[in-house]
Amino acid sequence: MQRPSQSTSPGSRKGKPVSRQVLADHVYEELLESLMDGRLEPGATVSIDGTARDLDVSPTPVREALARLEHTGMVRRVALKGYRVAPVFTREDFAELMEARLAIEPVNARLACARLTPESLAQLEQAVTDLKTAPRGPSFAEFRDYLEADERFHRLIAEQTGNQFMVAAYAALGGQVQRFRLFGGVGITDAENAIAEHQAVLDAMASGDPESAAAAMAEHVSKVRGRAIADAPEA
Repeated sequence: MQRPSQSTSPGSRKGKPVSRQVLADHVYEELLESLMDGRLEPGATVSIDGTARDLDVSPTPVREALARLEHTGMVRRVALKGYRVAPVFTREDFAELMEARLAIEPVNARLACARLTPESLAQLEQAVTDLKTAPRGPSFAEFRDYLEADERFHRLIAEQTGNQFMVAAYAALGGQVQRFRLFGGVGITDAENAIAEHQAVLDAMASGDPESAAAAMAEHVSKVRGRAIADAPEA
């Protein structure tokens, strides 16, 4: 395995014990950065023991971090062989993912709009503000906050539906949504368009019209699909 970016292990800071969850989060962030920046390439083996040595942690938080990454589709567990980095999405993969998003997210927006509270509207406004102000450089460290604000906006809408099954359906897609960023090394290329579309969804939600909210979300996802398929590698 190519060595992830190195940082001080949280387990050794000033001799203070650190919780297993903090260690797992630390390992997750290190591996995610290596994946997003292309230092871990498609098909590469991710060694649990090797990663543990590189990051000066035990194998347990590495296993937990890899299990989380498997949920996003960024790594895959191969029987008797451990974990490997997933292949880059093809155009066909993108088309299927966005078709699923089109089936779920406009409904989320419609249901959430009907249940919107001042508090949840403020949270959505903050997510859009954070999206507008986040850096968008070529490295993951420079566009991490942008992706977080993007995902948070969509997740908040799913949670506002009050429907546990819609939340679960969105969660199943949440990690996959960003996989088209992997291995590209170009950062965020559609920020201005995406920000305008998020603002349009927010405005529709704030208007209190569920059908307008659903239409704005459908337009956003459709446009993301078009941009993503255009940028995706050939099969």
